[in-house]
Amino acid sequence: MSRRSPARRIGFLFTPDFALMSAASAVEPLRAANLLSGRDLYELIFLSSEGGLLRSSVLGGFETRPLSEMPGQLDLLFVVSGGDPMQATDPATLAALRRLARQGVPLGGISGGAALLAAAGVMQDRRYTIHWMHVDEMRSLYPEAMIERRLFVIDRDRYTCAGGMAPLDMMHALITAEHGAELARAVSDWFIHTGIRSAEAPQQQSPARSLGVTHPALEAMLDLMSSHIADPLTLEDLAKLSGVSARQLERLSRAQLGQSVMAFYRGLRLDKADEILRRSSLGIDAIAQATGFGERSPFSRAFRRRFGSGPAARRKAARG
Repeated sequence: MSRRSPARRIGFLFTPDFALMSAASAVEPLRAANLLSGRDLYELIFLSSEGGLLRSSVLGGFETRPLSEMPGQLDLLFVVSGGDPMQATDPATLAALRRLARQGVPLGGISGGAALLAAAGVMQDRRYTIHWMHVDEMRSLYPEAMIERRLFVIDRDRYTCAGGMAPLDMMHALITAEHGAELARAVSDWFIHTGIRSAEAPQQQSPARSLGVTHPALEAMLDLMSSHIADPLTLEDLAKLSGVSARQLERLSRAQLGQSVMAFYRGLRLDKADEILRRSSLGIDAIAQATGFGERSPFSRAFRRRFGSGPAARRKAARG
C-alpha cells in the first residue's frame, strides 16, 4: 500500500491592517481542498511579527503565532498585507524573509505583500505583481523590478497576486498543479467562483470602458497611457502605436474625451500622483518621478493648477 504524502505546510504572515478579503480568498480555498478531498492536503499556519490576535483593516483577524516561533519548516509562506505596505518594514520580519529565502522556502505576496518581499531583497530576477494601487510607486522605488499588471504571477518559487478576489484564481492554479483540475474545479464551485480568470487577466476595468470610449484607436491610446505613467509617450508615439495619425487621434480625443490627447494624458498622470500622495508616504520628489514629471517644480505647478493646492498642502489636508 502506497503512503499518502504529508500535508503541505502553508504559512500566512499577516501584517497590521491586512486586507481581510484578500486573506480569506487565499486561506479558504486550501481549507476547502482539505474538506472536499477528505484528506489533509494543506496545513495552514498563521503568523505575525509578535503573535496573538492580529486584526485586519475591518478589525476581524486571525490568532497568530510569533514569526520567531514558527513551528518547523514551511513548504510555502505568503505575506498578506494591505493599507500602505511600503511602511511595513519591520527589520526582524525582513530578516526572517531573507533567511527563509536562503533556506529555499518558496515565498508569496498577497495584495501588498510583494512590497515586503521586495523590501527584503528576495524578488531579484523574479517576475511579480502587486495590487494595482501600488504598481507605480513600486516601479519608482525599484526601477529594475519586473512588475506586471496581472492578477497573479507564479515565477518558479515566488507566488504573487493582486489581492481582493485574485487569490482565489491563484489558488485554483496552485491546487490544479498539485492535485489536479478536478479538485480545483470542485473548490471553485464550492465558492460559486465559476468564472476562473487567467493570470493575464487585468486587475482593473479597462479605461476605455469606464469612459464609454468605443473607437479602437482611442481604446489603444488609453491602454498605452495607463501603462506608461512614469515614462510618458509622445503624441506621435501614441498615434503610431494606436494605428492612426496624430491628427486623427487629436480629433478623436477632442470629440470623445473633450480635450486634447496630451491634456488628457497629463490629467491622468496628475490623478495618479494625487492617488499616490493620499495613499502612501512616498516623498513628493519620488512621486514626481513615478508620474513622469521628473523635477519637483514643474510637477508642483501642474498639480496646483489641477487641484488648487500644492502636493504638500493637499497631503496635509487629506490626513486631517
